[in-house]
Amino acid sequence: MSAREGGSTIIATRDRFTSRFQAAARFVAQRGILKPVAWSVVSVTVVGTEKLKGLGKSFVVVANHSSHLDAPLIMGALPRKLARYLAAGAAADYFFDVWWRRGLTALFFNAFPVDRTGANSRTVSARTLLERGVPLLVFPEGTRSRDGRIGSFKPGAASLASATGSPCVPVALVGASVAHPRGSSWPKPGRLPVVVAFGSPMTVGDDETPAAFMTRVRDEIVRLHDEHAPRILPAPSRPEGEIE
Repeated sequence: MSAREGGSTIIATRDRFTSRFQAAARFVAQRGILKPVAWSVVSVTVVGTEKLKGLGKSFVVVANHSSHLDAPLIMGALPRKLARYLAAGAAADYFFDVWWRRGLTALFFNAFPVDRTGANSRTVSARTLLERGVPLLVFPEGTRSRDGRIGSFKPGAASLASATGSPCVPVALVGASVAHPRGSSWPKPGRLPVVVAFGSPMTVGDDETPAAFMTRVRDEIVRLHDEHAPRILPAPSRPEGEIE
C-alpha cells in the first residue's frame, strides 16, 4: 500500500520504525528521560523551528557532528510531530555490535545502522525508510569533529534526497563540542550554552548533482553556525565553520 506526499511516494509498512506503540514508548524515553537529562547538563537555546511548518513525513535532517549530545539535542528540539518517527543513523560497528547498545539506540533514537567499514552487513536501506515516510537524522561528516570545526560532508544524504524527492533540513549545533568534547565521558560542569539552529528545508535543484547539493547544504549549516557562535562562544574557543 502506498500514497504520494509532495514529490515522494510513501509506502505503508509497519515495523519498529513506524510502530505506534514503539513511538509512544520512544516519546516517554525521549521526553521523559533523554531531554530532561540533556537539558540539565547544558543550557539549550533552540532557534528556527518556525521554518519547519508544512514539512511532510519524509525529510532528511542534516547536521554537523561535534559531540554525543548532538542527537539528543536535535530530537529534543524538534517539534513532537516531526520527531515522532525520526530515525537516526548510527554507526553499525559501534552502536549495533552488542544487544544492549542496539536496544538502547533503537529505543531512544529509532536508530538504523550505518556501515562505516565497507562490510555492508546488517544495514537497513535508508532510502527504503524515506520511501516509507520515516524521516532521517544524518551526520554527513561520518564522525564527531575533533576540534569543533565542521568537516567535509559525504554526499549520501543528498543522494537520498535526490532519489526520493525529500527535502533536507539543515541544522547547526553550536557549542556542543565545547560543552562535551570528544573523548570526554560527560559534559563539562556549569551547564555551558548550546544552540540548536534550524534552517529552512532545502530541495535539490534541477540538474543539480548530489555533491553540489550537499555542498549547498553544508554552506547553510556553516552560515547558521557562524551566525550564532558569537552569542555563546568566546573568541578563543570559537572554531570557524570552514576547515582549513
